[in-house]
Amino acid sequence: MSHSAASELIPTPLHPLHMELGARMVPFAGYAMPVQYPKGILAEHLHTRQSAGLFDISHMGQVALRGSGAAAALETRVPMDIQGLPEGKQRYALFTNEQGGILDDLMVIPRQRADGAGQELFLIVNAACKAQDLALLQTLSDRCDIVPMPEHALLALQGPQAVQTFARLVPQAADLVFMTGAWLDVPVEGGAGGAIRVFATRSGYTGEDGLEISVAAADAERLARLLLSLPEVQPIGLGARDTLRLEAGLCLYGHDIDASTTPVEAGLTWAIQKVRRNGGARAGGFPGADVILAQIDNPALAPRRRIGLIGLDRTPVREGTELRTADGRHAGKVTSGSFAPSVGGPVAMAYVAAEFAVPSGTLYAQVRGRAVPMQLQPMPFVPHRYWRG
Repeated sequence: MSHSAASELIPTPLHPLHMELGARMVPFAGYAMPVQYPKGILAEHLHTRQSAGLFDISHMGQVALRGSGAAAALETRVPMDIQGLPEGKQRYALFTNEQGGILDDLMVIPRQRADGAGQELFLIVNAACKAQDLALLQTLSDRCDIVPMPEHALLALQGPQAVQTFARLVPQAADLVFMTGAWLDVPVEGGAGGAIRVFATRSGYTGEDGLEISVAAADAERLARLLLSLPEVQPIGLGARDTLRLEAGLCLYGHDIDASTTPVEAGLTWAIQKVRRNGGARAGGFPGADVILAQIDNPALAPRRRIGLIGLDRTPVREGTELRTADGRHAGKVTSGSFAPSVGGPVAMAYVAAEFAVPSGTLYAQVRGRAVPMQLQPMPFVPHRYWRG
């Protein structure tokens, strides 16, 4: 990355640490982000699957919604049950448009405010969409207060040893289960009051157990150095983050889901609670409800399906690759594809016409004039290892 290009990008609070650790930096969503460290993407991927990896995800947007009307207001923009969400319980959500497409995916959790002055909804949104999302949320400002949190960083500690490692510092972290969160104090030498205050959720984007940790930007580097001093923890870049989430069958916004994709096409109807569906107490009332709820009731109305594919030879298949049937008919297109280190071969996500979404069926990726066979495979490609208690 050239000096001129780098100077136009926003550094995260951990930028000096990334440079010290020898990271290769790349532009991502307007930020200078580490794509890999000297050990390389393969080693970083496998370390996260085996131990604990530390990711800088401070480019993500963090926003608080405050006021007694916040949950009801947010439900006018997402098809999820927010009003019934208890404090400390996190939920995956989708902003939708009037056509039923997905404007962004996000995480939502009700929590006590850091200053103790009541409850708020804490949202984490995607980096590339956060300006758009903030503008969307501002349309709710007559019903609740919208409080962006640019002064906060976000770290992810992921892997089978992540929580037990963090719990050596903060034993209460072990009490969290998947998709719950809490305020925690991390003891550090020289810290104000001897601790760094963080908000941690037991969640992540790798399919592994782990934590996402919101922390004041001023404390982010100190916290990261403390975590990296633990023998199980190594720094992990965006390259391994992408291969890990692909193996876990998790969507990347702008690739596997976008404004033209409905939740039904994407296989995300599990995220829409019954109370918001036809017949529920708060059915509809969100953008695109007519389209989305009709597709839930009659999946045949959704013309495409998101599917998983596993390569039958070792040829990598990348985003944008056309898929055809054995007799040459166009079937669909790959949206994410890579060599999967934990699988030992290439995997992909794709959208295909519903008629071709046949379990264990074979489609042919068109790669440089070759028809590369790929078999439909249920996702995730690697089993999730979330801790549900």
